[in-house]
Amino acid sequence: MKIAILSRNRNLYSTKRLYEAAKDRGHEAEIIDFLKCYMVIEQGNPEICVNGEVLIGFDAVIPRIGASRTFYGTAVVRQFEMMNVFCLNESQAIVRSRDKLRSMQLFTRSHLGIPTTAFASDPTDINHLVEEVGGAPLIIKLIQGTQGIGVVLAETKKAAKSVIEAFYGIQANMLIQEFVKEAKGADIRALVIGGKVIAAMKRQGPEGEFRSNIHRGGSATQIKLSAAERSTAVKAAKVLGLNVAGVDLLQSDKGPVIMEVNSSPGLEGIEKSTEIDVAGKIIEFIENNAHRKNLIKDRVKV
Repeated sequence: MKIAILSRNRNLYSTKRLYEAAKDRGHEAEIIDFLKCYMVIEQGNPEICVNGEVLIGFDAVIPRIGASRTFYGTAVVRQFEMMNVFCLNESQAIVRSRDKLRSMQLFTRSHLGIPTTAFASDPTDINHLVEEVGGAPLIIKLIQGTQGIGVVLAETKKAAKSVIEAFYGIQANMLIQEFVKEAKGADIRALVIGGKVIAAMKRQGPEGEFRSNIHRGGSATQIKLSAAERSTAVKAAKVLGLNVAGVDLLQSDKGPVIMEVNSSPGLEGIEKSTEIDVAGKIIEFIENNAHRKNLIKDRVKV
């Protein structure tokens, strides 16, 4: 097969691993900077070009779209879909996963556990918002944030009010969420491929840090999921329509709750902590499903 890996940086661990895994399994792989792509939208003849050359002959696409480039990146993925190329994660599913509010609404519709969450556009009733999520301490999270950026722990009601007012002042959309104290600065990343959890790690934030992101100094160890955690991760990916997803869970007193779902999960932390060839399993999924490109369609509808 001929596989396109859409990535802005060919030196990233995840990009390199996917390229190597594809080559090791006998496929032709090409890393393409999607921002350098341009699209020709013509009836019956959609095209994608780079440097004056038309991209043709691809059997599958692996989108590695950064959150800040979601609009253009998913437009490129959608164009490949128009060209009847199998996309590991479809454009609509990626867009859906990047909208934290929309994701939370879909999770609650499917009876999945989430931290109690509030969203509003009017700053006049902050006190009631804070009460609705259980009071301070609480989490204030920018809807478009990623990798722990734009996430604030407000330890007092006064601090929460100041941060919320500041975000309202710059017209930033935010979620106000319950702080799950019993998680103790740790979370679980479950890597789901094709409706199965194939690897899982527990990430622990450094002393004094409530965010557990590895690039912020957190550590990761392999973990065996409970049946409830495994079921929640698989269903979360399905609810968003993702074939491949990194599902972030918190262990709470009321069972697993979903923090967020990543449609372009990093591979370095989970491969190194679990010693599982995640990249190889992604390529294997493509091998088994690329021929079904005419059968796989987004069914979430929201």
